[in-house]
Amino acid sequence: MRIIFAGTPAFAAETLAALLKSEHDICAVYTQPDRPAGRGRKLTASPVKQLALDHHIPVEQPVNFKLDDTIQTLANYEADLMIVVAYGLLLPQKVLDTPKHGCINVHASLLPRWRGAAPIQRAILAGDKESGVCIMQMEAGLDTGPVLLEARCDINSDDTTEMLHDRLAKLGAQTLLDCLKNFHTYQNTAVPQIDTQSCYAEKIKKQESLMDWQQSAKALLRQINAFNPWPVAQTQWHGDTFRIWQAEVIDGTNNSSPGEILAVSKTGIDVATGDGILRVKQLQVPGKRAMMVRDFLNANLIEVGEHLG
Repeated sequence: MRIIFAGTPAFAAETLAALLKSEHDICAVYTQPDRPAGRGRKLTASPVKQLALDHHIPVEQPVNFKLDDTIQTLANYEADLMIVVAYGLLLPQKVLDTPKHGCINVHASLLPRWRGAAPIQRAILAGDKESGVCIMQMEAGLDTGPVLLEARCDINSDDTTEMLHDRLAKLGAQTLLDCLKNFHTYQNTAVPQIDTQSCYAEKIKKQESLMDWQQSAKALLRQINAFNPWPVAQTQWHGDTFRIWQAEVIDGTNNSSPGEILAVSKTGIDVATGDGILRVKQLQVPGKRAMMVRDFLNANLIEVGEHLG
């Protein structure tokens, strides 16, 4: 098929890379406008744009699709299908109707669970045991269209967002290729979503990273895993911000107040929570890189009985 691809981050670039190795013709790539990045705030192309340019594919970067000229440019590519992966722009009905067979989306959740911007983080935060990808026929609603094909994968107790993201990116690319092999069959047998079973995966806010030690150790571990690599779970110690990158729940009970440090060793810092004990294994203090606790203790003194938070 003649395909327009629309996507922006690394998750989408994984799918584009797989399509470029397939028999399909990628006639154009749509991606978000270049954004400032890095310490110098230099305008930087998205991973999808960089990949498209490397393969000499035309790149379009509209701010939105409100102008007739923008719609006409899209129509001029005469695409059979538009594939959308983490593009970041809502597509109006005019866009959805332009390609011959409409637009399909690779979405990183098992729809209708976790519609919206942050399905990977929200699944980990909620303690879901399973995630996956869905190939969905797009319609005007937010992630509401019928599902052509899905693939599932487990969420492990130590999975961070980065780890699950990378697995789902590969799974999404492969599932899309599988879908395209029998596209018309899958399109004709697409399964409507049950709206009453849906959850909204709201975009992650930086203020959500602040840890509340009144919560259980299991809930705090999910928070740490979900916010790795961004915005990173954090707490306070002597007025400084501790960013916690890695932890584990350990066996044991305690009668101490939440946030109290129960034990300190090279293996970790054991902290009382509202229910259970959390062992902090990797942390970061202001101006320093993330480090394992054993390295932190070489230059810092933290004592039993002190409190975090």
